[in-house]
Amino acid sequence: MNLLRLAHISSTISSLNPKNAVGIRFFYSKIQNQRSREPPWKGSFIRLSRRLSRIRDHNVSVIPALDKWIQEGETIWEDLIHALIKELRHYRRYHHALEISTWMTDKRYLELTSRAVAVRLDLISKVHGIEQVENYFNNIPTKLKGLESYGALLNCYAYVKSVEKAEAVMQRMREMGFARNSLAYTVMLNLYYKTGNTEKLDPLMREMEENGISFGKFVYCIRLSSYAAASDIEGMEKTLTRIESDPNVVLDWATYTTVANGYTKVGLLDKALEMLKKCERLIAGERRSTPYDYLMTQYATTGTKEDVLRVWELHKKYVRNRKNISVITSLLKFDDLDSAEKIFEEWESQKLCDDISIPNFLVDAYSRKGLLEKAEMILQRAISNGTKPNANTWYLLAKGYLQHNQTPKAVEAMKKMIVISGPRSRPSTASWVACLQHLKDSGDMDNAEGFINLLGEKDIISLDIQDKLLSYIKNGDSRLDALSELKGSSVHGISVTQEFPGPDQAEEDSNDKCQVEESTEASTPTSSNLIHL
Repeated sequence: MNLLRLAHISSTISSLNPKNAVGIRFFYSKIQNQRSREPPWKGSFIRLSRRLSRIRDHNVSVIPALDKWIQEGETIWEDLIHALIKELRHYRRYHHALEISTWMTDKRYLELTSRAVAVRLDLISKVHGIEQVENYFNNIPTKLKGLESYGALLNCYAYVKSVEKAEAVMQRMREMGFARNSLAYTVMLNLYYKTGNTEKLDPLMREMEENGISFGKFVYCIRLSSYAAASDIEGMEKTLTRIESDPNVVLDWATYTTVANGYTKVGLLDKALEMLKKCERLIAGERRSTPYDYLMTQYATTGTKEDVLRVWELHKKYVRNRKNISVITSLLKFDDLDSAEKIFEEWESQKLCDDISIPNFLVDAYSRKGLLEKAEMILQRAISNGTKPNANTWYLLAKGYLQHNQTPKAVEAMKKMIVISGPRSRPSTASWVACLQHLKDSGDMDNAEGFINLLGEKDIISLDIQDKLLSYIKNGDSRLDALSELKGSSVHGISVTQEFPGPDQAEEDSNDKCQVEESTEASTPTSSNLIHL
């Protein structure tokens, strides 16, 4: 969840630096006319953003594009630079965002401010890790070590779940008088919740009360989520009552979905449905996709398919882009493949289905049921519509083939999967061993050798293991059979990789997440977004 309005970090507008003389005017975007709909740098932002969008590989620097922009006599605005960094962070292009952050101060186009330091700390943590964050923080000028930089450092430690170091920073913030509002407390509460230190939640909330710091809905949200996770219904209900009676908290749909999730977890489905109905009544505004998405998932969990379809109709009415993965996954929970495919066909006809993850759900469902021809048909339709299969597509098919004794097809699908696989998309050891075993048993030694070499080329197995497997194949060694029994450790030096996640992994991960209206994602406040940098 992107909590853009949780905190506003003010920055000092730097004065014009006459030393920046390359025939270019440098302006800083303190907008005089607040009534203007668009800032004066909007056009420049669009043009420069388009240039940078073409550089997708983070190994390719964006600096030449920025330097060319300057050489063309374009204007530099402070808010333009911050908007570019914000956009790149949104798309997880952290390397390029960090490059721009460093470029703007190294070239002396903009002065290094406490706000810029805070942003850079966050980017360094994502690109280089926490050690580089500490090195950078220790070397910034003392005058820049204020609320923003300490808050960013706290976020960085929370992001990597370093409880002790986060607590040390929090204590330093208390001593320096920086812990005056709920922001830093919210980071710590969320960290405790994420790391299972729930016994520390109430003492920290009592400290907030003693210091006159109001909780706000995010603090309540974390406490509700922790009670729900622990199936502490009494604690959850008491917290909900407190929220509903707090005049300083504006109730939103997210509060009730969190409580509904808690009720569902312990089987109190009637109460869960009551909360979901309250949630529906609070959904308003233009951004309805996220709450509708969550509602369909929750209604599917409570077993009410009619509510899933009803909310889907509302989603189509209020959301322009009617493509939504949750309706597919929710219908598949009821084993309603016909309705899921019907919606998929509707998206196809409207040319909305350009995301391979959507056909992947159907490929997976049909494969698990042994309806492999239908799975193949869905994939072929996707390909004919210009949608490119990914590693997961071929892996899901390969698993289906293996489960239903179509091993030759499984081998071919597994090869395609391995060819396009990356570090985060590795086949389970059991699956590729089954394919290799089939090749060996069928006497296809050339293909078996090629398969082993492919595993080695993609770093799925080490060079040592590659040599051993080739020896097993060539010498007919029966020790290969032992590999099929691998479950969670290494045998003969083979490190078992985690199985490639199924298509519903992202949807499953969202079931225990606190949400806030107006957000673009559904999740609990995280250490990386509690401060608006």
